[in-house]
Parts: sequence; C-alpha cells; structure tokens
Amino acid sequence: MNNFKGNLRFARNSMGLISLAAAGISCNPTPERPNIIIINADDLGYGDISCYGATSISTPNIDRLAGEGLLFTNAHCTSATSTPSRYSLLTGEYAWRRKGTGIATGDAPAIITPGRITIASIFKNAGYVTGVVGKWHLGLGPAGGADWNGEIMSGPMDIGFDYNFLIPATGDRVPCVFVENRRVVGLDPNDPITVSFSEPLLSEPTGKDHPELLKMHPSHGHDMTIVNGVSRIGYMSGGKSALWIDEDIADVITGKAVDFIKKNRNSPFFLYFATHDIHVPRLPHPRFAGKSTMGPRGDAILEFDWSVGEIVKAVNDLGLSDKTMIIVTSDNGPVVDDGYKDDAVEKLGDHKPAGPLRGGKYSAFDGGTRVAFIVRWPGKIKHGTTDALFSQIDLMASFAKLIGQAMPPDAGPDSFDELNTLTGKSLTGREWLVEHSSNGRLSLIRGDWKIIEPGPGPRLNVNTNIETGNDTVPQLYNLKTDLGEKNNVAAENIEKYNELTDLLEKIKTGNYRN
Repeated sequence: MNNFKGNLRFARNSMGLISLAAAGISCNPTPERPNIIIINADDLGYGDISCYGATSISTPNIDRLAGEGLLFTNAHCTSATSTPSRYSLLTGEYAWRRKGTGIATGDAPAIITPGRITIASIFKNAGYVTGVVGKWHLGLGPAGGADWNGEIMSGPMDIGFDYNFLIPATGDRVPCVFVENRRVVGLDPNDPITVSFSEPLLSEPTGKDHPELLKMHPSHGHDMTIVNGVSRIGYMSGGKSALWIDEDIADVITGKAVDFIKKNRNSPFFLYFATHDIHVPRLPHPRFAGKSTMGPRGDAILEFDWSVGEIVKAVNDLGLSDKTMIIVTSDNGPVVDDGYKDDAVEKLGDHKPAGPLRGGKYSAFDGGTRVAFIVRWPGKIKHGTTDALFSQIDLMASFAKLIGQAMPPDAGPDSFDELNTLTGKSLTGREWLVEHSSNGRLSLIRGDWKIIEPGPGPRLNVNTNIETGNDTVPQLYNLKTDLGEKNNVAAENIEKYNELTDLLEKIKTGNYRN
C-alpha cells in the first residue's frame, strides 16, 4: 500500500521532530496524561440508549455520563462488523486496505501481528500501563492458530498491552473460554481443548443433531457444538473446567476491568474494555432477565448500562474522575435476529435499534457505522452535544497528540489528529470519512453528502432482515435533509456524485492529501 498518511505526516514534521520521536522523546512540551478508558459495546445501535432517543428502554448510567460529557451525533466506526471495526480502531488503518481482516473465526491467527504499532503501544511508549478486557475477535496465535493448551503467543501482549483478559472471539463461536495474558483460565491439563471450524468433533453433541439439549435454539446457523445449552459456530471438545457460563460473562469481565483500574490507580493507564452483552447469544445475568420489555436483547442493553455504571463508579470512588477520560461507543450498528430464537424480533415493539438511521449491522447505510459516542473528562470537556464528523479511527492520532507522543511515519496511516473534535473545541470535525460494509462495499461521507459504491448483491439480508445498501446504480444522499437515506439524489446531482467518487478513488489508491 502506498503509505500516503505516513508520507504526509513526514512532510509536515521537521527532521528534528522526527529524530526526537525516534529517540522516544515527546514532541509536546506540555502533554496531558489522563487515564483513558474506551468502553466498546458490541452491536449497540444508535437508537438503543435513551440519551440517543430510545423511549422503550432506559439507560441511566450512560445517560448520566452523557449529561456530564459530550455526546456526538455524527461519530462513526469504520466498518459495519466487529473484526474490521476493532482492527481499525486499534491500528489506525482502514481494514479494507489489508487482506484477512474480515469476520474472524474462533481459531483465527493474530490479525494484528506482533510488533505492529497500535493505540496501546502509543500509550505504553508514553509510560502508561495498558490493558484490554473483554471481547477480542482479532485472532490469537501464529499461523495455524493459538495453542489453547499451552502458552498463547501472538496476542495483545505482543502489540502494546501489558495485561489482557479476553473472550477470544465472540460468544457464539468456540472456544468458549477466557484467556488471561497467555493462558486459558482454569484449564485442566488432563482435559485438553480441541477446536475445529472444518471437521466435526464426534465426541461432543451438536445443536443440529441434538436440539433437545438446547435452552436457546438457533434461527440460522449456530448449530454446532453445544456449550452451556447453546449451540455455537465451530466445534470444540475438552476444557470442561474452563468453559464460561454465559450468564456470568458481564460480571466476570466488568470485575476484571474494575480490578485493572484499582490496581493501576497510581499510574496513568489505558484500558480498552470491550463488552459482549448485546451480541448473540444473549443470556444476561438473572438479575437483568425480564427487566426490559424487549426480551433478552433489551435485558442485555440494561446489563451493558450496568457495566458502564460500574466502571464510572470505580473511577469516581478512587478520586480519578478529573484525571480520566471515559469514552462509550460501539463496534458497529444493531442487529435484532443474528442467529438465535430469543424473542428479540417478537418483543421489539416500537423500539428502533438504529434510531432514525437506515440499515444496521453489516449494512452500507449509516445504521451500520454511525454509532453512539460519548466522551467525559470533567474540567476538560464541556457538557453538550456536537454534530462534528468524527471517526473511531482517529483515536490513535488524537491520543498521541494529547499525551505528547510523535506518531511514527508508518503508524496509523488513516488516523488523523482530531483532538480538538474529540474535546469539543472543533465544531466541524473531519473533512471526510470512509465506511465499510460486510460485503466490502465502501461509502464516503463528506460534509452533508454520502455516496455508496455501486455493485451487485442482494438488497436485503434475509436472515437478519437488514437492508444491505447494495445497488447497481449510483447512490448519493444528502444527510442533512435525509438522515435516513431514503432519497437517492444521484441522478439530479451527478457533478457532486462524480466529485465524491473521484475523492474515494484517490483515498483508496493513497493519492489524497488531507
């Protein structure tokens, strides 16, 4: 790839500044050193929380955070699915630029290879203690996958994290175990784990062959090895003592995140806390079950809100509030039926998970990538609402600026310094951003306008009932007057469409200078 961002960054800096960066010396004479916590929800929709307009459900902890901080109405993840979205957030590179960044299987090798500069390594180089807790879904181990029965190499600790406690992939994929640092938690060496995504393991029942063993049935796919009464994607045997209990996942990972905060209260720290609640299979703890009117999906949103509250409470109780920036966001847009019969569709009622947006998870429409984004830093960021254009991919460069670290020329090629946007000082934000759907379709937003690349494919994902955004004709939308992307105005605005198409092509080939 033509590293246009690295070249641009090099051109903007003097040779002396680059030399200082190479020596590990800060380029900012008075850097800020707040603790940073990113809480990244899984499949949380733009309309799923009450401070973004939801009326069928109440999320008081998130609302309180928004009331004390800055709520973004025009913030975006980069991709409409988990793996590429998380890859871009952590590396500052659009996932569509690199092969092998699609939705990862449970046995995928590390997608971010050892030594790669990440948002975590930027903080680590600045003297921060760095940790990741929760859903990873970026692969573990070398080519061929992780050694689940031994030391797991090629993981977060090789790309800048000092500590990790992980759901290796997702809850609906094997292996259904936690990984702490480099080992599976609670594994009995006399009961080794075997994982396969190609050949069935005949020693374990599957949901396809033994539906009578299930407490939650699949609606599509998800009919392989049964763990905790739920059939998953992939086959797994062994590791019985290490298997998680789905209903306890939120409690376990939230507790680990709080422990990390407490342990590192006297040092600047960076915590990436990736929750799982709203992703399938949705099995919230019994104290949340039935507490919403929308079945397990609604209950899982309440559980996520509780997790946010626990993190904020820990920060406040330790007297770290003024020293800590907390961000709440999501990896992609919402999906209601994503493979299990859990009454999410039947009990949805008037609730609109994507709010006023069209599409959802997987989609090229904004419901796939425009996400909730709230940032609180008392005394530094004023309470309010902003419609400035912002992308999660800019967190890397923005944080580097905040803490006084020079970005190496080859790091974060698509990450721009938007610190003024993040802190509410800029009311406009990014000039443009690129969005990425599950089938590889790219969209471009610039100002009020958005284009979606034309291409083949179904317009509706029949399994999830989500509009894909696929169309063979040019698509152009004015988001200022048509936030729901209902009116394609490409035909009557062909010059604007061509202008944005040309820009997207330059971005794709690395020939655009911001």
